[in-house]
Amino acid sequence: MLGDSALDLATIEGFEQARPAVRLSPAARERMTASRATVRRVVASGQASYGINTGFGAFANRRISTEQVRQLQYNLVRSHACGVGEPLPAPVVRRILLLKANSLAIGCSGVRPELVEALLAMLAADVVPIIPRRGSVGASGDLAPLAHLALALVGEGEAMQQGRRLEGAAVLQAAGVEQPGLEPKEGLALLNGTQASSALALEGLFRARRLLATAITAGALTVEGLAGSFVPFDDRIHAARGLPAQREVASRFRRLLTASRINASHVDCDRVQDPYAVRCMPQVYGAVADTLDHAGRVLEAEANGVSDNPLIFDDEVLSGGNFHAGPIGYVADFMAIALTDLAAMSERRIDLLARRVNPNLNMFLTNEPGVESGFMIAHVTAAALASENKTLAHPASVDTIPTSAGQEDHVSMAPWAGLKLLSVCENAACVLAIELLAAAHAVDDQRPLETTPALEAVHRRICAIAPLERGDHRLDGPIARLAEHVNLGTFEDRHAHDGLPEKTPTTS
Repeated sequence: MLGDSALDLATIEGFEQARPAVRLSPAARERMTASRATVRRVVASGQASYGINTGFGAFANRRISTEQVRQLQYNLVRSHACGVGEPLPAPVVRRILLLKANSLAIGCSGVRPELVEALLAMLAADVVPIIPRRGSVGASGDLAPLAHLALALVGEGEAMQQGRRLEGAAVLQAAGVEQPGLEPKEGLALLNGTQASSALALEGLFRARRLLATAITAGALTVEGLAGSFVPFDDRIHAARGLPAQREVASRFRRLLTASRINASHVDCDRVQDPYAVRCMPQVYGAVADTLDHAGRVLEAEANGVSDNPLIFDDEVLSGGNFHAGPIGYVADFMAIALTDLAAMSERRIDLLARRVNPNLNMFLTNEPGVESGFMIAHVTAAALASENKTLAHPASVDTIPTSAGQEDHVSMAPWAGLKLLSVCENAACVLAIELLAAAHAVDDQRPLETTPALEAVHRRICAIAPLERGDHRLDGPIARLAEHVNLGTFEDRHAHDGLPEKTPTTS
């Protein structure tokens, strides 16, 4: 029941796969009905109230007659549908629908329950509004993206259902609901909000968690590929610093790096310390984990809050600024920075694998150095992606550009922060895929010595997805297949002994 309890991160993440039936709770319906009555009283009294009987943005001081307050809402939706670019991915749009319905169900927005029920009907029928991905500055809310959602809700927009494009009235017909129309305040309530920014940042968070877990697995396999030391993961080292996330990450490495024949083979070697990209993984990845934990707390709160304006509290209509997506922009940027460093560290380990740090391996993991190039250019690809991420990691949230004739004079740029974050995630997945492939080759080149049982299972999984071939051959296909599985979480360290997931990876 929507409106009875908060949406936690696990529910939000699992919604895409589970697609549970969502209904509006009686308590939420009661709250919404009460706030709707306040809007009606404002309209009847003629008392000036932003967005109900005034214009928007720079037109906030323009009074709107009682006869035009409904037309005002339709004009708002139509005029604000200015998005450009490719549509947002369907999973992100479904999340926007869920978050918008959840926000309205809190009962501070002055909209009828019928609007939320129409949103939930679209979710149930998998009618996905077509929302262009660019055109929002993240204040006053995600206006352009949510205007495209609102257009679909009032029978003037576009949507997709199971590969079929729907337009106009066909959108709501496919959802099985009557056109709810727009009453005073309702168009503004649909547009005002941070749901597009939140959905993008949440998608980045969920991907980032899988990337971090995969980086631990890839890093552990590289330790063995490099004949590296297990000592840097000793709990005493990390307990001495006192950072819980660092200590937890080190423990995850220790679960993978148990006794192995590879490790035993170099116990008396003269290498005193491994390079930082190997030795400092708990320190860096612990910091990444802390970053993601902080982002999760912010985004979970945002998913269950109200980012509309104005808000209804009993008989009062209060104007504020909850639509400002600064909190979302900050954590999206913070996650992009952390993941950029995660991928940069992976690229350094790929370089170590390629440059013959382990004397048992040939340069670039070749069989015949010179005749073959091996992983020479696979490393170049990783370097290119790591460098691209460094540009993308420049914070969007440090920028602001005044809009609406200066009335909206400070904006968050949170949607762009979220879009950049997803690009960083895609690049990081490919870098980790290259590391997994190179590390698996490095382990294979040390046969008959074996790595740990957990990492032998990882090695088998890599070979099942991208069989290891001797001699020079195309690596683009294996990298792409492994990257798809990285995005699925196939290589998360907690799955070290599991089989391959049943779900077939897709690029949609």
